[in-house]
Amino acid sequence: MQKITLTVTEAAELIGVSQTTIYTMAREGQIPHARVRGRILFHREVIESWLRGGFQETQQA
Repeated sequence: MQKITLTVTEAAELIGVSQTTIYTMAREGQIPHARVRGRILFHREVIESWLRGGFQETQQA
């Protein structure tokens, strides 16, 4: 069974960029993410849709 959420490290590996880039994109609202108790998490399906161009508006929880 595959995890539903991704950490910054996992998201960086999936997308093929550095962790610093992921942190910058999250801070600037360029990538859909959620903050949970200070951690930045990414929903795998949302990120995959975002990569395909199907997720137009970034949302923060």
